[in-house]
Amino acid sequence: MPDAYNGIAAHNLRGVVWLKSSHSNSQGTCAEFAKLPSGDVAVRNSRFPEGPALVYTTAEVEALLRGVKDGEFDHLIG
Repeated sequence: MPDAYNGIAAHNLRGVVWLKSSHSNSQGTCAEFAKLPSGDVAVRNSRFPEGPALVYTTAEVEALLRGVKDGEFDHLIG
């Protein structure tokens, strides 16, 4: 696998397991996440699985998930 960087083509991240929420809608439009061998986390759009993947550190993902759990982003969907 090449070094992962922001905007890497998702198909270049071979051997990773992409996961999406069980709350994904019936059209399959959801963000998908994959843990990389480096420990970083890649994110891609499930509608464009061959498109770009953004790569985040575990600390960045942890901050996002804590914010989501605390309701800090609820205004984006309500």
